[in-house]
Amino acid sequence: MCRWLNMPRSSYYYQAVESVSEMEFEETIKRIFLESESRYGSRKIKICLNNEGITRSRRRIRRIMKRLNLVSVYQKATFKPHSRGKNEAPIPNHLDRQLASILACFSKAHHFILLYITR
Repeated sequence: MCRWLNMPRSSYYYQAVESVSEMEFEETIKRIFLESESRYGSRKIKICLNNEGITRSRRRIRRIMKRLNLVSVYQKATFKPHSRGKNEAPIPNHLDRQLASILACFSKAHHFILLYITR
C-alpha cells in the first residue's frame, strides 16, 4: 500500500507525539520546582519531566529556569580543613643499621658478573 501511495513505510508507522506549548512547559517546570521546595536543579527537573513523558534538553530547562529566576537552594560547606603546621616529631634511629657495607658487597658482585659475561 505504501508503494502504491509513493510514501515511505516510516511515515505509515510514525506515531505523532503531542507537543507541549512553551507556556505549559514553563508552568510544568515551575510546578516541579516549587513541589521540590526549591531543591531541584535542571538535572532532577529533567528526570521528573521524563517521568511525565516530556522530553527536553537539560540546557533548555536551565535556560527557562534562568529566565524565571528559579535558583535551587544548596548548603555551603561550613568546614574546611586547614593545615596547622607539621605534625612531625623527630624520631630517633633505634636500629642504627649500616647499609653502606651491604650495598658495597652487592655492587662488587654485580661487577664480577658483568666482567664474567663480557669475556
